[in-house]
Amino acid sequence: MPHPQPDGFLTLPATGTGPGVLVLHAWWGLNDTIKAVCTRLADAGFVAFAPDLYHGKVAATIAEAEVLGRTVDANYLQVKAEVAEAAQFLHEQTAPSDRGVAVIGFSLGAFFALSLAAADPERIRSVVLFYGSEGTMGSDFSNSRADYLGHFAENDEYEPQSNVDLLAEALGRAGRPVTFHSYPDTGHWFFEPDVSQAYNPAAASLAWERTLTFLHHSSTL
Repeated sequence: MPHPQPDGFLTLPATGTGPGVLVLHAWWGLNDTIKAVCTRLADAGFVAFAPDLYHGKVAATIAEAEVLGRTVDANYLQVKAEVAEAAQFLHEQTAPSDRGVAVIGFSLGAFFALSLAAADPERIRSVVLFYGSEGTMGSDFSNSRADYLGHFAENDEYEPQSNVDLLAEALGRAGRPVTFHSYPDTGHWFFEPDVSQAYNPAAASLAWERTLTFLHHSSTL
């Protein structure tokens, strides 16, 4: 029996079907930026779904986002279960021939994208990270079957280069294909136009081009 749609935002391509992409929001919540990402993915031929991990709440300031983010941290296992449910729902919306779905994680969402790929190797075929990793947790990715693409800021107070390096090493030990890009003169949130102090249009455009190329390639393998 098909699963009902979880809280979130679903977009479909003009054909009505296509490869699936799960979009996991940053600590701001399911805001207009994340919805726009889903719409752009649909325009590119993908079925996109962004689960609302805050269930209706959206942060407009860093202080508000910190409060919501701490709530997620305190309910980590519940949020992991919601992400897994969203991935299952999305997979049901894609063509039967598709071997799995991709996941894009922004900052906070990147942590859950990495966790999902390790926990659900049968379903997750590729992972895109935007300026987020797993910190220093050192997860085991040996079960993952995904390819990995990462977009990281050169000057990021929230995501130090040491964390990025640790993640690249862990994925390499697991034998996973991984490509990480660093974007000069950028900081955290450089992809998000509503974060005016951080948005870098040139870097955002390049990261999006690389993401679409990666997603289209992985969906045809």
